[in-house]
Amino acid sequence: MNHSLFNKIIVFFIIFSIAFTCFSCALPTQQDATTSVVATNFPAYDFAKQVCGHIAQTTMLLPAGGENHSYEPTAQDIIKINNCDLFIYSGGESDAWVDKILSSLDEKVNTLKMTDCVSLIPVGEHEDEFDEHVWTSPANAVLIVEKIKDNLSAIDKSNKKTYEENAANYIKQITELDNDFSAFFDTVGNKTMIFGDRFPFVYFTHQYGISYASAFPGCADHSEPSATQIADLIKKIDSEKISTVYYIEFSNQNIAKTLSDATGAKTALFYSCHNVSKEQLNNGTTYVSLMRENLNTLKNTMK
Repeated sequence: MNHSLFNKIIVFFIIFSIAFTCFSCALPTQQDATTSVVATNFPAYDFAKQVCGHIAQTTMLLPAGGENHSYEPTAQDIIKINNCDLFIYSGGESDAWVDKILSSLDEKVNTLKMTDCVSLIPVGEHEDEFDEHVWTSPANAVLIVEKIKDNLSAIDKSNKKTYEENAANYIKQITELDNDFSAFFDTVGNKTMIFGDRFPFVYFTHQYGISYASAFPGCADHSEPSATQIADLIKKIDSEKISTVYYIEFSNQNIAKTLSDATGAKTALFYSCHNVSKEQLNNGTTYVSLMRENLNTLKNTMK
């Protein structure tokens, strides 16, 4: 190759590299172009993602398939919280770590606690004990979405209209879901649900006037229910002719299977929506789609 041709090729690549670099610099990065929202669990993540659409970056701290009540933040998670524009969490026992993290940060972070968005239902023996799974009620989900929309509109005023439109669209979907649940329960004679598992559905059952019994009173980790508790559940299933025992996602189903073996009742999955699997997350599963599956389950199991 002669010197002239070689020099021309070198010059061409230099010009191309400079042009490409300048073009790349002119393009906004995702970090520069978007508002950043960090959420602790799937409901908070999904609500925020639906409101944000494509104009903001939404991150879920809880790994897909992970257990919400045993989650502990990593150093990287703390950095994400510190750098985000809005941090959304549930409140309650599973988020006991949040206050410590927030108080340790150098700068104040905009936060939204889902339990602050709704009227709480006392549980247990003490009046100051509340169930934290507020999203299981579609009516509460609407209130939370509205608060997320308000917070994002205040933080990112230039995209306020988009946040409002996205929130209105998702609220419409949740309201239709709520109406369909109500219409279904109006057709049911015995509104009793038996959970052979932990019980994160206080707000769901309260909204629709459902009576229930469960192996555990709440959703915190327990070892095993007592023999008396199992006997009481078996008696209730037999006496009320309950056809189905429900369990929640990521459960080992042991207690539900024990009750099924003792009574002949079937078992069925009922989503609490606290988290999803990696496959569900990749496939675009939403709070509404999971709750729709719950409604279909009820139509097939509760008469």
